Amino acid sequence: MGLVAALTRGRASRAADDRQHAPQGAPHRRQPAPKGAFPRCIGRTKGGLNSKLHAACDGHGRPVVLLLTEGQASDHRGAALMLPQLPPGVRELIGDRGYDSARFRDALTERGITPCIPSTRSRKRPIPHDANLYRQRHRIESKRGDEAHLPR
Repeated sequence: MGLVAALTRGRASRAADDRQHAPQGAPHRRQPAPKGAFPRCIGRTKGGLNSKLHAACDGHGRPVVLLLTEGQASDHRGAALMLPQLPPGVRELIGDRGYDSARFRDALTERGITPCIPSTRSRKRPIPHDANLYRQRHRIESKRGDEAHLPR
């Protein structure tokens, strides 16, 4: 038996484990999830990545329902997703002009919720809303503005 054979005698079984660098690639050895399997709720615009937070709050400004959508998604879509999540016993819903649609108002009325949403300027016949109740919306808006400045 030669010198090289004597030196490499026990190495044949260890050859796969005797590496200087770990193998490159995924350690889990399975296919990645298909594209679009998990919603990311991040939209892409010319200004960059963005998202929109829809919140339903109680009378004290505490969030009851939080929903994240893409930035370019319409408020109607966020409202439709948030409506089934509202807790029972809600009597009034205050929303801005972005939530003004006949379908959303009808869905609220079917659930026994009074909508307090100002009409969009493009609506031919504006629907009246309670201006005194709508003024309470500033509580939620100012609270969200304060939270935006908190450190992450």
